[in-house]
Amino acid sequence: MPDIQLPDGSHRQFAEPVTGLTLARTIGSGLARAAVAMRVNGILKDLSAVLDQDAEVAIVTRDSADGLEVIRHSTAHLLAQAVQSLYPEAQVTIGPVIDNGFYYDFAFPRGFTPEDLEAIEGRMRALVKENLPVQREMLSREDAMALFEKMGEDYKVEIIRAIPQGEPLSLYRQGDFVDLCRGPHVPSTGVLGAFKLQRVAGAYWRGDSRNPMLQRIYGTAWAQQKDLDAYLQQLEEAEKRDHRRIGTELELFSIQEDAGGGLVFWHPMGSRVRRVIEDFWRGAHVEAGYDLLYTPHIAHEQLWYTSGHKDFYSESMFDPMQDEGQAYQLKPMNCPFHILIYKDKLHSYRDLPIRWAELGTVYRHEMSGALHGLMRVRGFTQDDAHVFCRPDQIEAEIGAVLVLVRKILGTFGFDQYEINLSTRPGHSVGSDEIWDAATQALRNALERAGLEYQVDAGGGAFYGPKIDLKIQDAIGRKWQCSTVQLDFNLPERFAMEYVAEDGARKVPIMVHRAIFGSIERFFGVLIEHYEGKFPVWLAPVQAVVLPISEHYSEYAESVSEVLVKRGIRAETDLRNEKIGYKIRAHTLRRVPYLLVVGEREKEAGTVAVRDRNGQDLGILTIDAVGATLQKMDQTRVNTLEWQG
Repeated sequence: MPDIQLPDGSHRQFAEPVTGLTLARTIGSGLARAAVAMRVNGILKDLSAVLDQDAEVAIVTRDSADGLEVIRHSTAHLLAQAVQSLYPEAQVTIGPVIDNGFYYDFAFPRGFTPEDLEAIEGRMRALVKENLPVQREMLSREDAMALFEKMGEDYKVEIIRAIPQGEPLSLYRQGDFVDLCRGPHVPSTGVLGAFKLQRVAGAYWRGDSRNPMLQRIYGTAWAQQKDLDAYLQQLEEAEKRDHRRIGTELELFSIQEDAGGGLVFWHPMGSRVRRVIEDFWRGAHVEAGYDLLYTPHIAHEQLWYTSGHKDFYSESMFDPMQDEGQAYQLKPMNCPFHILIYKDKLHSYRDLPIRWAELGTVYRHEMSGALHGLMRVRGFTQDDAHVFCRPDQIEAEIGAVLVLVRKILGTFGFDQYEINLSTRPGHSVGSDEIWDAATQALRNALERAGLEYQVDAGGGAFYGPKIDLKIQDAIGRKWQCSTVQLDFNLPERFAMEYVAEDGARKVPIMVHRAIFGSIERFFGVLIEHYEGKFPVWLAPVQAVVLPISEHYSEYAESVSEVLVKRGIRAETDLRNEKIGYKIRAHTLRRVPYLLVVGEREKEAGTVAVRDRNGQDLGILTIDAVGATLQKMDQTRVNTLEWQG
């Protein structure tokens, strides 16, 4: 007689074993209709799983995070079934859940076309209407291999061969389709429906360029149609904000294929914005008690063996270069360089904390297929900082870092966050005492800052707990930016020391910290967040003076000179074009303010001010315009009341 404890603490007793679906029905018909899976003693299982022992059970509904993952996984299977129904020669490989959706990789002799995707999606919807039961089966490794060999599914056979002998495997059937899968899945295909196939891409089997190229179909799936509609609308809005297109239109940056993929060329307009970002970053760090460092781009290969990067990170590092019998390595990270500076002399406990920051360019080997504008590149500048402190200083230093993070991100217009505290994983270095103290210090710092957070149990790095912060942009997307990571490993590997108060030699705690993540990626996020309409303080051109004819060119230039002397990034458009054409051209350039001058303005020493949204702000004196723009720039606010 299984005794089932529900999340609210209540119990259900049964005279015989029951399935999860039966349990859901005893709680309520509405819950049963919304159910897609269940958690049994914390483990996600199918609703068809039998409950024959006492257990803690939570029914998983379609609108929960777990439920959405199950729906997306099951939709990936639905996709595979539809593909093989239409194209029997296609072999299935893997089909995982990803952010906002799923994909499935197929071995297929040709690329899928847009017309194929339309047909596949139509077949998927037909399978949903059939409401096919989704059934789990257990087979021995040998029987599963024989089954997939008979089906001609070479990739599934390869997967099974890598599984230890004697281990039972689970399969899922729906209609005439069968797939090797750990599960769980929805009870039937009729539960699905809010999905959309999106695109096709090439992908190497197991991500290795030496393996065959597969066809990857991406899709998105949601609990309800309204959620899908909202997401597709967000994608449409994101397309308008694509930083690659806007970057080209505004001449901010480019990726020059003659130089190589993933290498960013900053054009004059983009470089202006970058300089403003970096100057603000440096000033904020100096105010927060950091010293700024500059370190080389390469170092002896041995340094990366000492740090452990060659053992754990080599796939993301470029091959070393040889010079005079020495192997040099492009740096993938800045951390070892800061450690070498620390070790240049012996430090006392009184010296700590030491706070060092660097805008350091690093280089990482990314597969060409993974490169994406500014978001995924091979050479980028990290806004890197390291704090070396005593254990008793951890909480205060993390608290100060969080203050700095919020100040900097808030200045750029980001004040909505998703924060995760990642704790000790199964494999780790460091004592229980230091892990417990460090994790509690991170927790205390977050709570004192009044920040809501979620705990990612076991999600920390092997060398220390961490805080990850995602910012939310103007259309609701979340971007991973800031990270605060404690490190008990590198100080040991590099034999770092300080002299404690009692004269003993002790190992400092190292805090890795980035706020933007990288300048390149953060700039890409900024472009999309503002749709290229940067606030005045960030805009590459803050104002442009537009004479209505060549007769007023000299006056226009004098206006521009006054503004430039005030530190305003101002330009003059002296082209022999109609004023309407000039206004439209600079509106498309997203210049915040357009200053039109003609006879009346020349006589009065004024300008006619309009903003990039087409609003007429009136006739103002040159000094008033200069003072207002200067205040916007210096205070980093986007709007002020204009006064004559």
